[in-house]
Amino acid sequence: MSGNEVAANKLSLELLSAFELTCGGSTVTVPLGAQRLLAYLALRPEGVHRGAAAQQLWPDYPCHRAAANLRSALCQGRRVGSVTLIECIGQRLRLSPVVQVDLLWIRDSARRITDGLAPSPADSEALIEELTRELLPGWTDEWLHVDRENWDQVRLYALEGLAQRLLTAQQYLPALRAALAATAIDPIRETAHRIVIEIHLAEGNVANAVRCYQQYKAYVQHELDVSPSPQMTDLLQGLPCMQRERQQPRTPPKAPGPAPGGLHRQTSGSRPRDAAATLSARYGQRRHDGPGRDL
Repeated sequence: MSGNEVAANKLSLELLSAFELTCGGSTVTVPLGAQRLLAYLALRPEGVHRGAAAQQLWPDYPCHRAAANLRSALCQGRRVGSVTLIECIGQRLRLSPVVQVDLLWIRDSARRITDGLAPSPADSEALIEELTRELLPGWTDEWLHVDRENWDQVRLYALEGLAQRLLTAQQYLPALRAALAATAIDPIRETAHRIVIEIHLAEGNVANAVRCYQQYKAYVQHELDVSPSPQMTDLLQGLPCMQRERQQPRTPPKAPGPAPGGLHRQTSGSRPRDAAATLSARYGQRRHDGPGRDL
């Protein structure tokens, strides 16, 4: 096969921000049932038994109806032209290895960061953009809940690790972007907020560091009735505002505190959506509603 033929048959499946299947750079229209089957298999590259796929994708249907839906989706999404998308090996289904899935290669890059391998500055900028993207936002399928949580944890650790490395290299702007992206995913998690404070202190922006600390403190006290950890308060040790705070008795918060920096946890599916779009809009993240449950 020539290089032009390979390029014309190149298959890519995008699961972050929205479902999109492309062949040779052109978008391929796929029925909703086939979209769900392709996405399900893309998140399980080792393959899955046909019965398990039918049960997971159509849990509210009788077994015979779920199996019929699976056969229909398989017929609609198994091939694009002469290229096979889904391989059937006995009773086992798997996405063809020729299909490039965006989540898989971005997840591999994220894991290299958590393993201690730092990307180049140019790669860092692009990776931060990719790690801000949600997994199939708008899809309400129950089987996606665990996959979403796994993706959120992978990108949280990657963004925090990347922010810390960029801070050490005195690349403060990308470090701050990475840390803020992590706080948007989970505003209650303290680790990224500590890095934000460290970045402000490294730049000499003490007032910004104190403001971030106070916002986070008000937020977690209102949400969980807890205080920031000693690791966070020690970052500001010696400042007059912290000394006064230690001398004052703790009182219950009088009003709800906003999420630190105006950012809230990114959510998808049936959970309530909140202000995570603040960060998404900043970086031009695309969001689309996904398909429903029926074919």
